[in-house]
Amino acid sequence: MRKSQPTQLQAIAKDAVAWFAKYRRDLPWRNTRDPYRIWISECMLQQTQVATVIPYYERFLIRFPDVQSLAAANLDEVYQLWAGLGYYRRARQLHAAARSVVESGQCPFPLDRDAIAQLPGIGRYTANAVASFAYDQRCGIVEANTQRLYARLLRCKTPLSASSSQKQLWDFAEAIAIAWPLATGQLNQALM
Repeated sequence: MRKSQPTQLQAIAKDAVAWFAKYRRDLPWRNTRDPYRIWISECMLQQTQVATVIPYYERFLIRFPDVQSLAAANLDEVYQLWAGLGYYRRARQLHAAARSVVESGQCPFPLDRDAIAQLPGIGRYTANAVASFAYDQRCGIVEANTQRLYARLLRCKTPLSASSSQKQLWDFAEAIAIAWPLATGQLNQALM
């Protein structure tokens, strides 16, 4: 599948969404369109297993139910709730990003991927994930699972870490998101 046609991309998307409808896991962040809650889950899930994240996610949102409460918190309190998840830089960046949202008047949360991507600690994947899951914006995503899937579909020959491979994978992710006429958030969840 070198040059994918829109109909091929739609067929891949249709199969993925059908599979997801039948086999999806019920996870708390999949039952919301709240960009703040989705963002928290995406940050917690970085290099951390789903089963580990669930209780942390639930406790964190009880204490910090919205971006304003997180922004107003003391960083030490954020660290206390994060204790055990590791990679404390993520907690510090969440706190800094929450403050940035509040200070810039973008509450309850920025409305598009470009604005989301400007927040501290948010890269392309997280910005696109939040924009597609919360707002159904046509954004492709590339993370560990989709990277393997796309690489197989594209028959990538170069190492996936190579910049040329990453460009090819992101281009494919964006193309499939654009080709799919329905909810892009559901599509991206299915592809993961």
